[in-house]
Amino acid sequence: MELQITATSPEHPASLLDLPWNIPLEEWPDEHLVSLPRGISRHVVRFVRAGGEVVAVKEVGEWAAVREYGLLRDLDRLAIPAVDALAVVTGRTGEGGQSLEPVLVTRHLVGSLPYRSMFETTMRPSTIKRLLDALAVLLVRLHLAGFAWGDCSLSNTLFRRDAGAYAAYLVDAETGQIQPRLTTGQREYDVEVARVNIAGELMDLEAGGSLHPSVDPVLFGQAIAERYAELWHELTRQSVYPTAKRHYIDRRVRRLNDLGFDVAEMQIERSPDGDTVTFVPKVVDAGHHQRQLLRLTGLDAEENQARSLLNDLETWMATQDDYAPGDPLGARPEVLAHRWVRDVFRPAVRAVPLELRGATDTAQLYYELLEHRWLLSERAGRDVGLDATVEDYTRTVPAGRPHG
Repeated sequence: MELQITATSPEHPASLLDLPWNIPLEEWPDEHLVSLPRGISRHVVRFVRAGGEVVAVKEVGEWAAVREYGLLRDLDRLAIPAVDALAVVTGRTGEGGQSLEPVLVTRHLVGSLPYRSMFETTMRPSTIKRLLDALAVLLVRLHLAGFAWGDCSLSNTLFRRDAGAYAAYLVDAETGQIQPRLTTGQREYDVEVARVNIAGELMDLEAGGSLHPSVDPVLFGQAIAERYAELWHELTRQSVYPTAKRHYIDRRVRRLNDLGFDVAEMQIERSPDGDTVTFVPKVVDAGHHQRQLLRLTGLDAEENQARSLLNDLETWMATQDDYAPGDPLGARPEVLAHRWVRDVFRPAVRAVPLELRGATDTAQLYYELLEHRWLLSERAGRDVGLDATVEDYTRTVPAGRPHG
């Protein structure tokens, strides 16, 4: 047997050599296998231990294996959430000299689950919706990178909860292709494939009694097409805001929030004409913003309060001269967050008279100031700033306002 292993790093061929490549994958002995939940695949797939890690091995034709290996490597370079391609093994022959199919080896995505294993107990409609949101985010990111999937489905996706976020990862790229830019027709085809596949997969779960009785597979299949369209529109339109229109950024964030997407990352590029804003969304789990705000600032707040405060912090950071994401010479987010607490948050809260604060905690008070600023800025057609907001807030807040 003239075994050939094409791998991404030198340590993998050594660990892969110990696997029984002369046996069809379906017949591999239990001593090599790792029991992990697997999704549905038209190919034979096994999880095995190679060296110190778990890998997924998939039998597939040589042309398809080499092609998918290259596509997954490309997606990794584009920072797209997908499984890591480790190797392609060719030249396999059995004990009797018969040819065996080549295999594609990928790294197991720790903590991930195929959608079917997530439906082992009946999943609530709200959770299904969040999973579809995560898949819509993945599909948008793929299209922005010029990747046409060709077979978007729940079966070809892994889901993982990581740092409070629901994230979707591409696990099967064999039907995909990368181009400099996708046409509208290519994107629409991908979305239609996703709609049909998801509706069919949910119908299959329904037939097996694993789907919540209130979930309509056809409507949920259509929902991902609608979520995709809304998110694509919000993410692809370029917005340039004059300095005096900072509240437009808040409006953009609120619109994404209304769509059900929390903005966990926001890039603001300063230019002579204004601020160009692009968003990288994440579908986040309960408590995500609370934990992030506490980590950055030490402020303990409720989830909605924390989300509003973090949005304000992100927007404020972009106005600082030493704000340079990804630049090791720029100020760290923790440093900027401390400065925001010292120079923005505390002065604004302390400017509100004690008799108006009552038992209201500081996070809630600042949240109310941000809401008041939003209303005033919308009315004025420009950002009115915190000083004017505090002045108007203290003058107009009802005397009998409930506290606490």
